[in-house]
Amino acid sequence: MSSNPASARPLAVVTGASSGIGRELALECARHGYDLLIAADRPQDDTAAACRAEGAHVRTLQADLSLMTGVDALMAELGGRPVDALLANAGHGLGHAFLDQDFKAVRHVIDTNVTGTLDLIQRIGRDMRDRNAGKILITGSIAGLMPGTFQAVYNGTKAFIDSFAYALRNELKDTEVSVTVLMPGPTDTEFFRRADLTDTKVGSGKKQPAAEVAKTGYEAMEEGESAVVAGWKNKVQALLANITPAEVLAEQHRKTAEPGGGAPRDRG
Repeated sequence: MSSNPASARPLAVVTGASSGIGRELALECARHGYDLLIAADRPQDDTAAACRAEGAHVRTLQADLSLMTGVDALMAELGGRPVDALLANAGHGLGHAFLDQDFKAVRHVIDTNVTGTLDLIQRIGRDMRDRNAGKILITGSIAGLMPGTFQAVYNGTKAFIDSFAYALRNELKDTEVSVTVLMPGPTDTEFFRRADLTDTKVGSGKKQPAAEVAKTGYEAMEEGESAVVAGWKNKVQALLANITPAEVLAEQHRKTAEPGGGAPRDRG
């Protein structure tokens, strides 16, 4: 845990900020005048240094936000300071067939993507509602729009998050608190390595840069949009998911996430 002196700048909290989309979201906030509290289950020294270079005061917290104790630690680090923007980005994936997965890993994905995320949103969101001010950006996924064969738990958690974000937004429609859900597709991050998906078609295929996804999400949050899908190909996929039978979507997902289905290496 480290800190810089507090300032009069607005404060953004970014979770899952050690790398990938979370790191880029933190940088977007820093570039646009926010001070930061960044949190992740791994060190965030690189993210913190990059954000400080943009002029932000940055505090870091290494904690497991799948646990209530992790969320408690984040709230304690805030010390009662109002949060102007919450970017709830922490999340984990999990590849392979559900019946072959370690249930401890299954539970950790659910507790990170859903339980801990909702706990943090509720605690910070209540204060935003009381102040009648604030922005919430939740990282969902287009994965939540389709049955995730060989990623069943991950896609299920993102279906929950995507739906939850719309519901919370409607509950807050008479306030000045906005809720936006960012729905990326495959993104160039450590997600696929950590989820053991590197030998799959989606894991070995082309992905959208994390900086592009974060910029899209940040701008949507600032505009108070309800949802944004990052990337035109993902927008098309999201639209098709709404009219395609679930059985067909599940079979399509199998082709992208089945272990060993990755593109062969170039032997030329």
